[in-house]
Amino acid sequence: MILLTLPYPVSANRYWEAITIPGRTIMAPSKEAKVYKAEVAKIAKAAGLATPMACRVEMWIRLYPARPQDWARRARLNPAGWDDDVRCMDLGNCEKVLSDALEGIVFDNDARIWRQHKERMEPDGGPARVIVAIKPLAARVAAQQGLQLDRAA
Repeated sequence: MILLTLPYPVSANRYWEAITIPGRTIMAPSKEAKVYKAEVAKIAKAAGLATPMACRVEMWIRLYPARPQDWARRARLNPAGWDDDVRCMDLGNCEKVLSDALEGIVFDNDARIWRQHKERMEPDGGPARVIVAIKPLAARVAAQQGLQLDRAA
């Protein structure tokens, strides 16, 4: 399993930018996205990842937003849900930005993600960040069984 602690993801609204070329507009990663992806690559390399995995993967995402300065007051007023309105990107956008940033670094294509678990965490006073765990999945036995069933028919 690969475990990476990455900087807080770039906003999905800032990850892609529209580039107009004669006759059409295309979406391309922004400068900010390229900087983020370079940082992800540096961290993955430091973690010992030499080449992208070319297999199905399962991915866990834990998103830690920054803790606001008034968190103690919020916790006193609403102990159970003080962090409900802490500024945080939504998990769907987080996953998309991460899968784009990890593509070509941790896995060869984000279509390799077969299972996914996402969780927004309570701000813990550490830096805003995302912790990602990625595990290669074994080849499907069902595909082999299906082939055997086809042969028997």
